[in-house]
Amino acid sequence: MTTELAAKFQGIYIALYSAYDDNGEVSRERAKKLARHYASTGVTGLYVGGSSGEGILQNVEERKAMLEAVLEEVKGELKIIVHVGANSTRDSVELSRHAEQCGADAISAVPSIYYRLSEAAVEHHWQSMIDSSSLPFIIYNIPQTTGFNLTVPLLRKLAAQDKVIGVKMSGESTFDLQQYKMAGGEDFLVFNGPDEQFLAGRIMGADGGIGGTYGVMPELFCALDRLFKLGSIREAQSLQNTINDLIRRLLRYPSLYGACKYILQLRGIETGEPRLPLLPVRSEDHVSLMELNQDIIAATAKHSHVTALEGAQHHA
Repeated sequence: MTTELAAKFQGIYIALYSAYDDNGEVSRERAKKLARHYASTGVTGLYVGGSSGEGILQNVEERKAMLEAVLEEVKGELKIIVHVGANSTRDSVELSRHAEQCGADAISAVPSIYYRLSEAAVEHHWQSMIDSSSLPFIIYNIPQTTGFNLTVPLLRKLAAQDKVIGVKMSGESTFDLQQYKMAGGEDFLVFNGPDEQFLAGRIMGADGGIGGTYGVMPELFCALDRLFKLGSIREAQSLQNTINDLIRRLLRYPSLYGACKYILQLRGIETGEPRLPLLPVRSEDHVSLMELNQDIIAATAKHSHVTALEGAQHHA
């Protein structure tokens, strides 16, 4: 992989939420509005159909509809990485080919999540997607949900292919993240997955991040990334602490995605309720979520000066 290609994908990606109508069906219009909402926040792009997007809970046609709507709205404005992982390799290949036909920028995938697969089986699963399109491929490692933790030898083997450009590291070990970066090489992309340790991931070599809570506070994660790049580590640590308190409060609810979707609703962005078995928010949680939303808005305003800091440095 070239340095130019690595630079093209570095940055902050929102793990896009699902967009349903009031009957729980995928809504293209709501998906478009959601994508448009993020186009001016400073993020690099969107990660469509991943954990936050409930891709595993949708059928192939629903996943295609979400992607088509997003690309119709923001193609060319935001980089679009599509999660095409499915339990069936056949479905994953179909989604990979569809992503290329629609004009997505890259594809990504977890292993199959039900069967406990051997490393050889996981490699074959991923390789089938890699071979099915000309798009760059990003490994998605999330062992706490898939039961499979990417090994360094397998990463090296896959990374030797030009189309395999990086890994989304959602495991909890920053040591593993650092080992992946070292094994893949300087031009191999590593995206931090756990939102609560974004700064730690960047310090240990991550080139950016892909996260679910970014969706309710994208400006804060963009500011955190800017502070890291500016070398303002003490201020970055303070902002990470602020973000982590907000995440801690989000995690108090029965459903993280339900809470995030309700906060978006408070801002005029309707995305419907999460799909069962993910729970919607309870009516008794509305008041505390309104308070949390206001605190996110206040924190965003407090850290808006970071953009000015970056601009001043660029003009120095």
